[in-house]
Amino acid sequence: MNDHTVPSLEVTDAVLELGDGESRVRALDEVSLTVMPGEFVAIVGPSGSGKSSLLAIAGALSRPDSGTVRVHGTDLGRLSRGAASRFRLRNIGFVFQSGNLLPALTAADQLRLAGRLAGNRHVDTVNLLDSVGMAHRAKHRPGQLSGGERQRVGIARALVNSPSLLLVDEPTAALDRRRSHEVVQLLADRAHESDVAVVMVTHDRDVLEHCDRVLEMVDGRLSEQVLAV
Repeated sequence: MNDHTVPSLEVTDAVLELGDGESRVRALDEVSLTVMPGEFVAIVGPSGSGKSSLLAIAGALSRPDSGTVRVHGTDLGRLSRGAASRFRLRNIGFVFQSGNLLPALTAADQLRLAGRLAGNRHVDTVNLLDSVGMAHRAKHRPGQLSGGERQRVGIARALVNSPSLLLVDEPTAALDRRRSHEVVQLLADRAHESDVAVVMVTHDRDVLEHCDRVLEMVDGRLSEQVLAV
């Protein structure tokens, strides 16, 4: 169980600029965000508003030009690139659009590979897949699964190493309304039952009822006002 006194994610005054010369833009403009263990936070906003950039710095995929990013107390900016990569594999889970699964691997093998990459050779694939309602599809490859099933496998894969932080990028983009609600409810359940902090970027306002907080990002700034769900 995670220590509830330590934020799973703490971003403070993060600034990130992208591009060169006249095309240089401020993707993140003094963004601050705190997410506690077991909390499910959604971030909405138009394309190009900085949502993906925020996920990138939270997931140790890039570093802000200024400001700090801490994941469960660890300052990501103080880690070398190699240490940041190892930390990411062991402490941060990612869920991408459409699951982002490897076509040649079965559902169970997707999880085993994720475990091996992080040094975990004893992944309990049965219980992980069962936790997302996919144990009966363990031997199926992505081409044999529906969009909703692929997302469920993607969530199980992200949970392989019991991360303290789960970052989710547009999980319902390719799903119909019913499956969208099922997937987002599953994320909410994982957050609340496993004490993992979940940050979800989405354009789908129809699923926001499942979230604990909803914030809006516009022009690189994150609103302090919580939107009504």
